[in-house]
Amino acid sequence: MDKNGPVVVIEDDQDDQEMLAEIFKRLNYKNEIVFFVDGHAALEYLNKTDVIPFLILSDINMPKINGFELRDKVHTNLLLHVKCIPYLFFTTSATKESVTDAYAMSVQGFFVKPNSFEKLEHTIKKIMEYWKECIAPNEY
Repeated sequence: MDKNGPVVVIEDDQDDQEMLAEIFKRLNYKNEIVFFVDGHAALEYLNKTDVIPFLILSDINMPKINGFELRDKVHTNLLLHVKCIPYLFFTTSATKESVTDAYAMSVQGFFVKPNSFEKLEHTIKKIMEYWKECIAPNEY
């Protein structure tokens, strides 16, 4: 995990992307925000870049490969695994099964997108502040 690295956001809804972009701008974090509309494009980026992202915020329901499939590909890829990139689900709804499955795959967080801009901003701030304080094995 590189605390100054980009935040990778995999979100296929354009309105949600725009709201998240505005929130990150308002919160004034120095991290670049890199958006992808599907998991396949995000995986291609993660495999081709030498940059170590700060964290991954992934929707679950996406075209091409869903969030669970993407998580599996990231988690089982040795090159990506050693980068210690926190992988969080950030989606519109949750079921007991989806949350259980997510944590069984070693997802580091599961968040339901709040339905107001203010609550969404508050949630993003909490996520960013938590991971900014966290220490990862690759920092040593």
